[in-house]
Amino acid sequence: MEGKIAAVTGAASGIGLSVAKALLAEGATVVMVDRNEAVLLELVAELGDGAIPQVTDLLHNESCDSMVPEILEKVGRIDILICNAGSYIGGDLVDTDPAAIDRMVNLNVNAVIKNVAAVAPHMIDRGVGDIIVTCSIAGHTAIHVEPVYSASKWAITSFVQTMRRQLMGHGIRVGQVSPGPVISALLSDWEPERLQKMKDMGALMETREVSDAMMFMLTRPRNVTIRDMIVLPSNFDI
Repeated sequence: MEGKIAAVTGAASGIGLSVAKALLAEGATVVMVDRNEAVLLELVAELGDGAIPQVTDLLHNESCDSMVPEILEKVGRIDILICNAGSYIGGDLVDTDPAAIDRMVNLNVNAVIKNVAAVAPHMIDRGVGDIIVTCSIAGHTAIHVEPVYSASKWAITSFVQTMRRQLMGHGIRVGQVSPGPVISALLSDWEPERLQKMKDMGALMETREVSDAMMFMLTRPRNVTIRDMIVLPSNFDI
């Protein structure tokens, strides 16, 4: 990772922060993308010169569209893009607010597609690059208490694997990490009974387990692509 430049969305917390720290520890420069400017600036001050803030609201069309050009203006190139920002909706569909559905699908699906579309020409011109998307086990199986979230992650699985095939001839590796439940802000939306049950079972992971998987993918020889890595807590039954 020495000398590489990475951009990580949702980098102010959770998996995004964990992988940003892992990349920095291995010598990469990391553009940390998040909408929470105050937290982002605190983190960058703490993490040192290799961390660069990029304040972007992926739910705001103009801000989302400006992200890649603004990063390129700051650092000149993007070797690695990690599309990690996301949100969660659980529960019965009939109880779900339509506005919340729009926000989640826009963040989990539309923003990822737009970010990849924006960075792809730059990576194609350079003939090299890595794109990793944070997906979910929900993108592989129909979880009955997560109809909207699962739908968004199934869409991402399809998108990532089609883009892998579109870009592989340009020296660009595209893959995803599909974790099970991770102790992060997303779980604050879980039903309390379900969350407690998972804690009691030991069926939750730390963010480091997911960032470790991403680092494994990024450090493979260029002739190897890890197209998807499913990472589950050992006591997670699904």
